[in-house]
Amino acid sequence: MELSAHLALILAACLLDAAFGDPVYPLHPIRLLGVWSLAWERRLFAAGLNGYLGGLLHWLLVVGGALAAWWGVRRGLGWFHPWLAWAWNVFLAYSLLCMRDLLDHGRRVLDALDDLPAARRRLSLLVGRDTAALPRDGIVRATIESLSENLTDGVLTPLWALCLFGLPGLIVIKAVSSLDSMVGHKNARYQRFGWAGARSDDLAHWLPARLSVPLVAVAAALLRLHPGSAFRAAWRDHALLPSPNSGWSEAACAGALRVRLLGPIRYGGQLVTEAYMGDADWSADLDGTDLRRALRLILVCDLLAVAVGLTLIPLRVLMPW
Repeated sequence: MELSAHLALILAACLLDAAFGDPVYPLHPIRLLGVWSLAWERRLFAAGLNGYLGGLLHWLLVVGGALAAWWGVRRGLGWFHPWLAWAWNVFLAYSLLCMRDLLDHGRRVLDALDDLPAARRRLSLLVGRDTAALPRDGIVRATIESLSENLTDGVLTPLWALCLFGLPGLIVIKAVSSLDSMVGHKNARYQRFGWAGARSDDLAHWLPARLSVPLVAVAAALLRLHPGSAFRAAWRDHALLPSPNSGWSEAACAGALRVRLLGPIRYGGQLVTEAYMGDADWSADLDGTDLRRALRLILVCDLLAVAVGLTLIPLRVLMPW
């Protein structure tokens, strides 16, 4: 019965995400996580706890608070009726999955490619690099990079955590990802304080990042692209990105599509890299056709990820929630 309920929760959350995308409402859990994280960061810094110990306490307070909030609401609704508790679980899982949202952002850039200023504005919602002067091919490359890089941390890890560990696993993954984006920076303020958030995020995505390569290769085979190149590019080029994880899926997608990614990238007006990812004879002059192929590849990867996740359900290692 427990596995049946868990399967129903996953299917309901995935179907809601596919139908409606990421819900937008003032009390969205990711927004609340950000507010909660910032509030404790300020308190801990004010108390002088701005080093490794403060960062660890911050991690425990944010992750523990997220779990406690979920459990408290679920327990309260359960007193009225078990179906209310289950509906709360479904809505929270739906709010934390973002498979369609990633594709929607890519499609919005694709739809605006004939209006470069609009395409740059839409791309700026996906990437942190400078976009104001990007030409058409640079916009397409950056969009494909964002789609493929976020395949791991935006889709695979959260979805598989939900399937394997239940809703608590999904909550922990999203809390850890939020911490990494907020405090996991290598600067004077967060070098020590953000260490726990950054390292736990690296650990959480380590295995899904590497499993993304065969997943992309299978998707490429189904679409009659280049599965062999996906493996070869991932093995050779994953280290071109500074993250220990994000380069795997990005390089695999570059190989599957046989396109060159990266190239000249600027942050704050400063050139940070000119290196290209991919073989020298692959095209870097990309257009809407390449972005459409990338969107189809990511969509098939999402569907395969759901299929893999469903096979993980019997392996759940947590007690029933």
